[in-house]
Amino acid sequence: MSQKWFVGCDLGGTKVNAAIVDTDTGLTLGSVLEASLSREGPDAIVAQVTRLVKAAILASGIPPAQIRGMGVGVPAVLDPDKGAVEVIPNFAGAWIGYPLRDRLQSNSELPVHLLNDARCMTYGEWKFGAGRGVENLACLTLGTGVGGGLVLDGRLHLGAGARAGELGHQILEPHGLPCGCGSRGCLETLASGPAIAAMGMRAIRQGMASRLGELVNQDLNRVTAEVIARAAQEGDALALGLFAQAGFYLGIAIANVAASLAVSRVVVGGGVALAGEILFAPMRATFRERARTLPAEKIAIVPAGLGVMAGLIGAAGWAREKTQEGKA
Repeated sequence: MSQKWFVGCDLGGTKVNAAIVDTDTGLTLGSVLEASLSREGPDAIVAQVTRLVKAAILASGIPPAQIRGMGVGVPAVLDPDKGAVEVIPNFAGAWIGYPLRDRLQSNSELPVHLLNDARCMTYGEWKFGAGRGVENLACLTLGTGVGGGLVLDGRLHLGAGARAGELGHQILEPHGLPCGCGSRGCLETLASGPAIAAMGMRAIRQGMASRLGELVNQDLNRVTAEVIARAAQEGDALALGLFAQAGFYLGIAIANVAASLAVSRVVVGGGVALAGEILFAPMRATFRERARTLPAEKIAIVPAGLGVMAGLIGAAGWAREKTQEGKA
């Protein structure tokens, strides 16, 4: 019997996506996507994931008996031994201590393995995407927050309590803005989508010249990182400056990681990274300027290759690895 078919699920605060993954190649089949029930509590999420997994298996055409297990990427701090949630921002309900792994296993009748969503993205990009073949890799995912992950010496590095890789919580401005993690001045407060949007809204309120107001019909509540990226790509000086500033801080953060861990490639993904060179150019320039102890010209900073499917593919691949470890 084939050992390659696993379910991958990417659980988010706004969307939930599930598919069947060929973990030999990264190919996905039967992908299903829905708005997340994150505001309705953990039992509703378990029911939703269970339903989507069954729909994905049916849509894939793969016989259920050939599905070996399921990996779930969760935007949370997890207890790896208990398979329980410790911290999960942006989800409502009684999540702390919730036995997510066991509930999903009971409902799906599949072995379930949980992993932080940014680590899933890292694993997927390393196995099948822009980090393929690299022994020492760092990944950043730029969206509502800034997530991260590490591959060191050819293995996903999780560290004590599976908490390694929180690259978005490097402190870059000690007296900076409060971060959702409880600290101040983290990279997440300087380069996430909401951080860039907040800077844009503040600039408009201060009367700075820009097309941003026109693009949102003067409704500041509609200013997003995507709108700012559009303005920047049309040549708006303010918008270009905002992305240059985010790229500056990302370049410093990447220099910190590279100097500490000697990674040879950095993969940057997530919705904010879709801005392209208006973000990557200042990021790379700052990295080269600040990475003085490294052969900076040999360390590639590249866009993610798997798009929105990276986390889902990585979750399935992680489930396969854990399944094989269990048989050793």
